Order: sequence, then structure tokens, then C-alpha cells
Amino acid sequence: MSHMLAVLGEIALRFGAISLLAIGGINALLPEIHRVVVDVEGWMSSAVFADLFALAQLAPGPNAMIIALIGWQVAGIPGAFTAVIAACGPSSVACYVALRYWNRLQYSAARVKIQRALAPIAIGLIFASGYTVAVAADRSPGAIALTLGATAALAFTRINPVWVLAVAAFVGALGFA
Repeated sequence: MSHMLAVLGEIALRFGAISLLAIGGINALLPEIHRVVVDVEGWMSSAVFADLFALAQLAPGPNAMIIALIGWQVAGIPGAFTAVIAACGPSSVACYVALRYWNRLQYSAARVKIQRALAPIAIGLIFASGYTVAVAADRSPGAIALTLGATAALAFTRINPVWVLAVAAFVGALGFA
């Protein structure tokens, strides 16, 4: 029981700290989450992390589903609840406080400058997340080719992502990825 409480405390500490960096949402934090759960804590392998990310993306609902799945993988249902509360609680309180002051800056030049500065940071974090998940998920030459093909299709065409997922599922079912 004390080991479980220690693990839950570590989950709360790690995800609570990470939540305060959430510029661009949970997906922007994936490299840091991956580093903590795989490299630092050793709670899972990169392959399991990539599988949980894929499952979270397939499920309907918010992108924060990955947090619940990581908590569940580490410590069952109590871990899932702890991870979600820790990941959403501190950042929600910080957003509430910041929004109160943000609205006061509605016509300020500082507000425009801050928004312009945060946009490229969020985009960079999201690109880093894509790279981290791709490296964790691509375990074969076929998977690498599929990732590159899907990236190109989504970046350079207006194809619906559902079709890209369908093709990827079909290729995977044939055993090429």
C-alpha cells in the first residue's frame, strides 16, 4: 500500500509540474512526458508509450486522454485519476488566474506581442511531439515509410485524415508496417 501511495505521489508530482508548461496543449508536452515516463521513471518502454498515444488519438475525446492511459498503465485506475487531476488541475488554476489579468490587457500592445511570441513556441513544441512519437512508434522500415507517407499526404494535400488512417490500417493489416 505504501508503495502504491509513493507511485501515486510521484505521478502527481511529475504531471503537476508538466502541466504548468502546457503551451499548446497536452500534445505539445509529449517529448517531456515521454522523457519522464520512459527515460527518467522507467514506467514503460517507448513502444508502449507510442501504443498508448495511438490509442488515445483513436478514442473520441480530448488529446489529454494520453495522460489517463499513462496513469492507468503505471498504477491502474487510481493512477489514471491521479494523472488527470495532476495534469489538469494546476494548469487550469493558472489559466483562470491569467485570464483574469489577460482580459484587462484586451487593447494593450503587450497582449499582441505575447500572443505573437507564444504561437511559434506552441508550433515548435507540437513538431517536437510529432518527432518524439514517430521515433517511438517507427520500429520497422515499413512503419517509417508509412509515417513519411502519411506526413507528406497530410502536409501537402487536403485529404481527410480519416482516409490516411484507413490506408495505414489496411497497410498494417497486410503486415507491411
